[in-house]
Amino acid sequence: MMATPTSAGESAFEQALGRYQRGEPTAEVLADFRAITEQEPRLSAAWTCLAWLELLDDQPLQALRSARFAVKLSPQDPQARINLSLAMLETNAKGVREHIELVQRMRLMAPELAAELDNSIADGLVRKPGWKALEKVKAWLTV
Repeated sequence: MMATPTSAGESAFEQALGRYQRGEPTAEVLADFRAITEQEPRLSAAWTCLAWLELLDDQPLQALRSARFAVKLSPQDPQARINLSLAMLETNAKGVREHIELVQRMRLMAPELAAELDNSIADGLVRKPGWKALEKVKAWLTV
């Protein structure tokens, strides 16, 4: 996915997201999202992105914390729930099923949302080939 060039009017969040979409190194973008969540602790989308990047960077415990906060801020965000499910799988935490079932229901109610989630999963598998937890979540969601 190609992001448009950043402009002076874009927020730090939009700039960091654009950098991720252009394929910049995970560790660099991760630092940006950590700073964004410190500056704007109620911005659920930033916590969702942070959790995803922490998962990509093999930081499941940090991702679990970030994903839990993202879900707390925005319980209806399916990507936050997917990230939480992934972090729970990576850390052997219990309770994954309830999050997966909720995302399955959301996917049925909003097909355009399902396509976005599928794109996100595909992106994760490209950036982290062989990601067992994501492959498992993908299988559950495409049943």
